[in-house]
Amino acid sequence: MLTHDAAVEWMTRWDRQQEGYLPDREERFTTLIDAVEALGRPDPLVLDLGCGPGSLAARLVERLPGAEVVCVDADPLLLGLGRAAYPYLRFVSADLRTGGWTGCLGLARPVDAAVSTTALHWISEQDLKAVYAELATVLRPGGLLLNGDHMDTEEVTPALSRLEHALHEREAERQFGADRPEDWRAWWDAVEADPAFADLNRERTTAGADHHGSESRLLSHHVEALREAGFAEVGTLWQRGNNRLLCAVR
Repeated sequence: MLTHDAAVEWMTRWDRQQEGYLPDREERFTTLIDAVEALGRPDPLVLDLGCGPGSLAARLVERLPGAEVVCVDADPLLLGLGRAAYPYLRFVSADLRTGGWTGCLGLARPVDAAVSTTALHWISEQDLKAVYAELATVLRPGGLLLNGDHMDTEEVTPALSRLEHALHEREAERQFGADRPEDWRAWWDAVEADPAFADLNRERTTAGADHHGSESRLLSHHVEALREAGFAEVGTLWQRGNNRLLCAVR
């Protein structure tokens, strides 16, 4: 059984592991929440897409305690970890690649903002179009999609793309040097070895929730899919190397 205290310790380790790939992760979180706050509602309804264990949602509610955040993911283990660590958040098990996923969310009103960090690149380019099209049906006019992720431009600006990667790597070198945090695989290996996760690991294996590759890593994949879904404006709010916060206005 995963206790709250153990879950909080594992979340600290998760955040550290993620920072190894994103040395400016907290700055991106802050900018994203700034954008939600700029909508001007003290009680925004927010969807966290591919929420994982809830790192972003927890920070958002800490800043905006009146916000209602619906956290959506398909990974049983990460959802279980999030529920144990953040019992005040609402987690929903749903696969964004399956049509009708918005019907599982129990929404009482149109959504003010949909947010995501380092998650939607797992979705194929074709599935991404369907995800954004369905998302558009529940966002209010003027509502936002805020997606923080690594997004490359190599197909149109190869030299700039190489520089973006170089800037990102140099930022990591300055922050960590040779003392990089554990990587994604090492974190998961440790989780699989912890008896407290035994039931969640079995559920995860049954669900086939493991991630492989980066299916929609190009900025153009997201921009084109958002425009096809009817979003009026699409642009980058914040960027550090190839690490971006993409914003689309419904």
